[in-house]
Amino acid sequence: MCLLIHLCQRFLSRIKLLPEALFEQFSHYLSAEGYQAQCGQIIDATLVPVPKQHNRRIVYAQLKRCELPDDWKALPNKFAQKDVDARWTKKNGVSHYGYKNHISTDVGYGFIRCYAITDASVHDSRVLGALLDADNTDDDIWADSAYFSKAVQSALYWMGFISHIHERAYRNRPLSETQKANNTERSRTRAKVEHVFGTMVTSMGGKAINSIGMAGAKVNLGLKNLTFNLQRYVFWQKQELLEAVHGCPHEANPIG
Repeated sequence: MCLLIHLCQRFLSRIKLLPEALFEQFSHYLSAEGYQAQCGQIIDATLVPVPKQHNRRIVYAQLKRCELPDDWKALPNKFAQKDVDARWTKKNGVSHYGYKNHISTDVGYGFIRCYAITDASVHDSRVLGALLDADNTDDDIWADSAYFSKAVQSALYWMGFISHIHERAYRNRPLSETQKANNTERSRTRAKVEHVFGTMVTSMGGKAINSIGMAGAKVNLGLKNLTFNLQRYVFWQKQELLEAVHGCPHEANPIG
């Protein structure tokens, strides 16, 4: 599987839009085969590490202003090895450098239905709108507390979605026991999305990528998202075969 991904990455490294086109084409195929998105959607994001850039602080400041250092302009070979798109972020007090893979999966079949690639500094909630799947047969949405705000809740309500986003505590405003219980109940569904990222770690060579720049990240991560859907499709095909052979339906394992 890792060799397949590696060969596809080399072939597609010069074609930026092909992974998105392939993903969309396979999504249409899934719907035609009866795997329409249903039972609501789960939205989440994961950090994707890339090799750290060892630059001076003044260089980082220039990059944030979308400026290139003069010595990089004079040395194109050096510039080619510099990732000017990846960014730093902090999570749980730990610094991370790279990108984010934002995904939306359906609860019914566990396929990735929408995705977006950003640098690591982009807050999860800023990408929420791009991940909403209007084709899902149900309007329920699950996500962790990073997506929770009054503005988000209001927007989802007016768009016709039913929010199951985890509530968050604020300074001097801890969650009540009822809110904690509600979050625990929401986790029973929301946690299923972690199996997607877990599969990428165990079956696709881990979360880290070695490409340089946003274009390479989109190729790498787009192919991983597509590969996950291919694996998921094989899972459901096996389930149908077992059902046909044994004459009774087998319990599905959503996203796992």
